[in-house]
Amino acid sequence: MSITVRRASGEELEEWNSYVKRAEAAGPFHQREGISLLADHTGTTLHPLVAYKGQQAVGILPVFEKRKGPFTVVVSPPSHTEVYYLGAALLDTHQLKQRKKERRNRRFAYACHEWTDENLDPDLTHIRTVDRYQDLRPYKEKGYAVEPYYTYVTDLTPSEDDLLMELSSDARSNIRNTDDDEYDIEVGGLSEAKEIIDRVRERHDEQEMAYFIDDEYVTRLYTTFPDGQVKPYTCWNSEGEMAGGIVAIEHKDTVYRWQGGTKGDAEIPVNDLLDWHVMTDAKSRGIERYDLVGANQRRICRYKSKFAPDLATYHGALKRSARAEAVNTARTLVPFR
Repeated sequence: MSITVRRASGEELEEWNSYVKRAEAAGPFHQREGISLLADHTGTTLHPLVAYKGQQAVGILPVFEKRKGPFTVVVSPPSHTEVYYLGAALLDTHQLKQRKKERRNRRFAYACHEWTDENLDPDLTHIRTVDRYQDLRPYKEKGYAVEPYYTYVTDLTPSEDDLLMELSSDARSNIRNTDDDEYDIEVGGLSEAKEIIDRVRERHDEQEMAYFIDDEYVTRLYTTFPDGQVKPYTCWNSEGEMAGGIVAIEHKDTVYRWQGGTKGDAEIPVNDLLDWHVMTDAKSRGIERYDLVGANQRRICRYKSKFAPDLATYHGALKRSARAEAVNTARTLVPFR
């Protein structure tokens, strides 16, 4: 039976989050609240695609359309959102044998490509999938250039003692030897999330780098995502001052180190303490993975690699029309961030 793709609306859109729950590769920004936020923040048109085999939903792919000059660009995720991976996700794959899974994925990818080609006629398409969606062979077969990207994921299933022993020696020392009286770590609320983002923005300004996350984005993220998913972890020094923070997002079996962890002038090892607390706090609730969100920049890999992660691969699939190819538009139309 062939696979058909429809743009979800009405009752279909109401079912979207139930599809996200059934898709192993779907992350927090796949949720309806997430894709709506990304579209509104970037001024793009959201097309939440659902693939069906008969009446059964078998896959989802949220894509975002925008005009840039004379060109139509289709992306997933959109740029300037601090979301590095989104893309396609198959539903209920745990019950499929490998041969059937590959066949379904190929038909799903082909059907999504045909829908965007026929309905949006893009000059450039760029899709970055999550680390749990690994089979991009169908995209290569359709003429996409597929490129690997990297993130770090720490396995939280070992015991806390074993997990601590896997950390780098300096991280272990900082965690063990910092007096409990010198700091306190809490999960804050919206005001703390805003403060963490303000510090990230200041850090980007110092480095003369663009940063597009504003208070409106953070407010909507915190207030519309399901309760408890967005966790602003804050570290306070002995004088009651906020020394640092991390906005983590918890979804399914994974906690994501989304934003924060900027360097400050605190006398305590703020970030080591914060990361360890995020890991152990999530572990106490049965969370199995800590995604440190990105391992593509050498300058930050040295720090993130302290936390015993495995290197995980996700992929970008890029396709340009002949018109776009003629002017080599990929870099100008789709910045990585």
